[in-house]
Amino acid sequence: MLPAAHRMRRPAEFERAVRRGARGGRESLVVHLVTETDPGPGPVVGLVVSKGIGNAVTRNRVKRRLRALVRERLATMPADAGVVVRALPPAAVRDYASLGEDLDIALRVAAKRARQRAGA
Repeated sequence: MLPAAHRMRRPAEFERAVRRGARGGRESLVVHLVTETDPGPGPVVGLVVSKGIGNAVTRNRVKRRLRALVRERLATMPADAGVVVRALPPAAVRDYASLGEDLDIALRVAAKRARQRAGA
């Protein structure tokens, strides 16, 4: 489970991260990262796993894997970050390690783009 302090709950938070955030994508997921959130106990993260991923069993498995992967990476995310991880259909067939690699790369790309935007 993702700690309550790090969960994104309000639709406005999701919308802000998706619309204003820097994006990093891979075949199995897309990460939206915005660094203009209110500073709190650390980054807040939201997951989007649509019905396009598969049936309820498949969607729940993808959500569990993504929550665990994100929890492992909370310490590496900027403290003021709002992060939305959107799963794409290939996430349903990825194993845990591959999904973790995709998440790492997507986070790195999104963070780099966010830094470039802030510097511009």
